[in-house]
Amino acid sequence: MGLKKKDKMVVLACEECKNRNYTTTKNKKHNTERLELKKYCPFDRKHTLHKETK
Repeated sequence: MGLKKKDKMVVLACEECKNRNYTTTKNKKHNTERLELKKYCPFDRKHTLHKETK
């Protein structure tokens, strides 16, 4: 499954340690605000909030 024209790759960074741990795709047409997901941070060894970076 490839990237569509509407989709864009985004990088998620941990709010606590500021490391960029994950990449994902986002449909810019439907989701205009920044993504915020709870993901596992291997550096903190716990689940933390990850936000979309620039």
